[in-house]
Amino acid sequence: MEFVRRIGPDPHRLGPKTPNLEGCPDIWELSNGDFAVIGRTVNDLQSKLPAGASCGPDETIVLLPRGILVDARKDIPQK
Repeated sequence: MEFVRRIGPDPHRLGPKTPNLEGCPDIWELSNGDFAVIGRTVNDLQSKLPAGASCGPDETIVLLPRGILVDARKDIPQK
């Protein structure tokens, strides 16, 4: 798999970065059509998952700020 294109605008365009100043949340489309999300790991939320939701041992919960997803809306494929 390879990163094909960013979904939404460059998160650095306005200058804000993550609290550790090491990057920004981001969304990327991959060559197989899936999406990769870059964000903070928040696995402490596992105990708060609603019924029917789970996080397997090879999965992680990633926090994606609302603004990143809202800004990406126009770039998310419909199908």
